[in-house]
Amino acid sequence: MTEQTTPENLGIGTDEWVAQHEKRLSRRAGLLGIVDFLNQKVSPLVRYLLLAIFAVGFGALVHNLYLLRIAANLAVFLALTLGLNVVMGFAGLLDLGFVAFFGFGAYAYALTSSAQLNQHWPTYLSVPAIVITTAFLGYLVSLPSRRLFGDYLAIVTLFFGQVFIQLIISSDSITFPGHEDSVDITGGSNGIPGLDQFKLFGYTFKTITDYYWLLLVVVALLLVAITRVDRTRVGRAWRTVREDPLASQSMGIKVNNLKMLAFIVGAAIAGLCGTIYAAIQNAVFINGFDMPLLTLIYAAVILGGSGSIPGSILGAFVMSVLPEILRVQNYSEILFLTVLILAVAALSKGWKRFGFNASLVILLGLLVKVISSALSLATTPTSTWAVGPVSKALKYWLLMPANRILWGNIAFVLLIALIANYSIAKERVKFYLLPLIAFIAIFVWEVRLVIEPNTTRQLIIGMMLVVLMIVRPQGFLGKTRVEVL
Repeated sequence: MTEQTTPENLGIGTDEWVAQHEKRLSRRAGLLGIVDFLNQKVSPLVRYLLLAIFAVGFGALVHNLYLLRIAANLAVFLALTLGLNVVMGFAGLLDLGFVAFFGFGAYAYALTSSAQLNQHWPTYLSVPAIVITTAFLGYLVSLPSRRLFGDYLAIVTLFFGQVFIQLIISSDSITFPGHEDSVDITGGSNGIPGLDQFKLFGYTFKTITDYYWLLLVVVALLLVAITRVDRTRVGRAWRTVREDPLASQSMGIKVNNLKMLAFIVGAAIAGLCGTIYAAIQNAVFINGFDMPLLTLIYAAVILGGSGSIPGSILGAFVMSVLPEILRVQNYSEILFLTVLILAVAALSKGWKRFGFNASLVILLGLLVKVISSALSLATTPTSTWAVGPVSKALKYWLLMPANRILWGNIAFVLLIALIANYSIAKERVKFYLLPLIAFIAIFVWEVRLVIEPNTTRQLIIGMMLVVLMIVRPQGFLGKTRVEVL
């Protein structure tokens, strides 16, 4: 066992903060310790090899169109996450207009490969031209970054993203000088349907399976390119600029050029993703390139760990697949119960304590059931809500009131208050709060959240990010940063 570093056993001339450096970076115990171990001990080559085997096997063995479309959307989302990770994770630039580059690439492909403007460019010409144009647009947007940083840069890029949306919406009726009739360029809110399919090397991409294999190649090339750049002088310079631009400039690093390069690379990746996404959807609509998508991309980067390439993969997988799982009640119930059990087990810090907490949760449910029966409270018939395997298992234990919305809202507010109190409570109080929180969480889920999947997805993603930022601020696979404050 390592001797604990205290002021009493420090040597003469030894700083306490420096002496505890290894302890701060040491691997944690429990579930978080497993994450640290996998992040530090498993080589990137092994991770990518396992990922490649799984991706290839999925494409070869799965023929369900719904699952393949989810996988293709995941690949597009992963590529976008990698692009944003270059801008924010590597260079530390808060670009809130990133999704506009994605939309620009999609609409540019729609205008050059559809009957909207009667243009049908070959794929080998349209896609490179769009990527180059999007990169140039990224250069133009990066010009304010020469003098702006932090919140000010975020405001400027957010303005760019909103301007893009308004231009697309209002460009459905434009009258050019010398012409009386208006021209519909972008289709406005109706979008542009009927896009041309990709045609490369004499092959036409017709099915979602074709685009899945194309995206695998694109993502693989992006991973190789970004990983290699991260290990070069440019990658190290980006991280230096992220940590301290002033110190980087004093060391001779051209900070402004590096910021512009990060914007250009991120914009080019987003533009490429936009062309493929537009071809897959066979149409473009402006509501697919607004703030909710930007929020999910940022959440993926932060969740996996800003600046971590494996973290971007993990974050993209969670943010892309989790909403789809939560669409189906059966899957969402199983996922929720699994996460709740793991959370209670982690907070119990021992199997005996976990068994005791689980027993208290069961006892609370039975007690509430007995009291409700004694008071003759109106309940919802079991046949109307016990439809999934989890709800069927809980039907003899869980109280389902007649007014689910009212009682669900009350219980949700109570749950938030108890969780907030748990984070600051003493250990003795936490001992009694944990089973109560677990029971109310099950009640809220089955009574209120499961009937509104859209709201539930947003709440779960938000709560997951909040909890992660408290427990592990660097993200799942991000590196611990030791700073002097």
